[in-house]
Amino acid sequence: MKVGIIRCAQTEDFCPGTTDFKAIAKRMGAFEGIDEEITIIGFISCGGCPGKKAVLRARELVKRGADTIVFASCMKKGTPIGYPCPHFQQIRDIVADDLGPFIRIIDYTH
Repeated sequence: MKVGIIRCAQTEDFCPGTTDFKAIAKRMGAFEGIDEEITIIGFISCGGCPGKKAVLRARELVKRGADTIVFASCMKKGTPIGYPCPHFQQIRDIVADDLGPFIRIIDYTH
């Protein structure tokens, strides 16, 4: 699995993604039960509210080799600040529709 991770731009000033990387390395959270090797292709923000750049950034991750787009937990769950992205579902749906059925989408990391 080659993952491209999209995170919330609002959290990047205080969250370096450490727990996202730990979840992948230790097969926790959304990665529990995944036996295949996982390579991180890239880690990028949505571009800021309302997330309109997420589609272009997801396309670029795929262009660079990602076969899976993962939304960091800050997007759906709001970790670590407890404020989930109010645009998450729309961003997720647009990215999934744009990339098509051959790119796996994972809604959170941990």
